[in-house]
Amino acid sequence: MLLQLLMQGEVITFAMILAALILSLSFHEYGHALAAKMYGDDTAERLGRLTINPISHIDPVGLLMVVMVGFGYAKPVPFNPQNFKSMWAQAGVAAAGPLANLIIGVVALNLFIYGSGAGWALFDGNGARSFFSILILVNFYLLLFNLIPLGVLDGHYILPYFLPRTLASKYRELNAKYGMFALLGILILSVLGVPVLAFLHGAAQWLIRHLSFVS
Repeated sequence: MLLQLLMQGEVITFAMILAALILSLSFHEYGHALAAKMYGDDTAERLGRLTINPISHIDPVGLLMVVMVGFGYAKPVPFNPQNFKSMWAQAGVAAAGPLANLIIGVVALNLFIYGSGAGWALFDGNGARSFFSILILVNFYLLLFNLIPLGVLDGHYILPYFLPRTLASKYRELNAKYGMFALLGILILSVLGVPVLAFLHGAAQWLIRHLSFVS
């Protein structure tokens, strides 16, 4: 947890993780807003959410939760499905947030590998190495976590499009009733030290190994 880092005097590491989270969450929400605009709905744009400015996206309580318990949230991007011009719009808008994190993670990973090999001053030193490592992991974690099809996470909009109609309807019904409870249970177990989300680390490491295109 970030709070433990502060208590242990790891102020620089705390600041790096917090900065990476704020940056990554802002791009994640911007991805949703941009996709909604592309699919024909300007609700997010009219409300000032079509921006990467963290002030427009970061929820103070959600950020405080990240510091205190390790999990939190940003302000959800509003959209009006009636304005969408495609039957795939909800899935596309939902996928755009994780896609933004994937893009940042891949760009940061390959930029760091290339820049370090080329001797760029920007990547010289442990501080730069630590920040880019954190930035890459945070974005891959956000990508993977938000694709979990439970509760309000982005995955719950995407999964029904890949299920038969009857099964998709049943899934939506069950998720509406129990999805948030299941998600909260997973998060509580994780905070208590039960490694129910350990697969995220393994999956993130797999992405790092397979999405580095430069040497």
